[in-house]
Amino acid sequence: MDVNQMERRLVDYTASLFREGLLDDQFTQLQQLQDESNPDFVVEVVSVFFEDSERLLNDLGRTLDQQIVDFKKVHDHVHQLKGSSSSIGAQRVKNGCIAFRNFCEEHNIEGCLKCLQQVKQEYFLVKNKLESLFRLEQQILAAGGSIPMME
Repeated sequence: MDVNQMERRLVDYTASLFREGLLDDQFTQLQQLQDESNPDFVVEVVSVFFEDSERLLNDLGRTLDQQIVDFKKVHDHVHQLKGSSSSIGAQRVKNGCIAFRNFCEEHNIEGCLKCLQQVKQEYFLVKNKLESLFRLEQQILAAGGSIPMME
C-alpha cells in the first residue's frame, strides 16, 4: 500500500470512528493542539486516559464487589471516568458514565454492575480503535507521509 492509500485509509478510518459515535469533536480539538513542537501530544494524552481508565474500571469493579457498596466512592470514580473520557472525546464511554451515575445515585447495584460492563465494553472498543489509528499514523509517518487533518 502506498502512502497516499494509507493516508486515505486513515481519513476513512477516523471518519468511521465519528460516524459510530465512538469519538466526538473533542478528539478533533485535541488533534488541533498537536504540532511540530509536540508531535506525540495526542498519543501521550490518550495513553494517560488509558492508564487512568483501566485503574478506575478496576477500582469500580472492586468497590461494587464489596458486601456494603460505598456509592459515594462509585460515584466519584464514575465522575472521574466521565471527565477523562469527555476530555479526549470518547463519546460512548462518556455516555455510559452518565447512565452509570444515575444508577449510582439510585443506589441500584444491578444497574451499576450492568453499566460497568457496558462502560468496560465501550472503553476497550475505543481503546482498540484508537490504538489501530495510532499504528496507521505511525506507518504513514514511517513511509514518509503526513497525517491528514480531519475537517
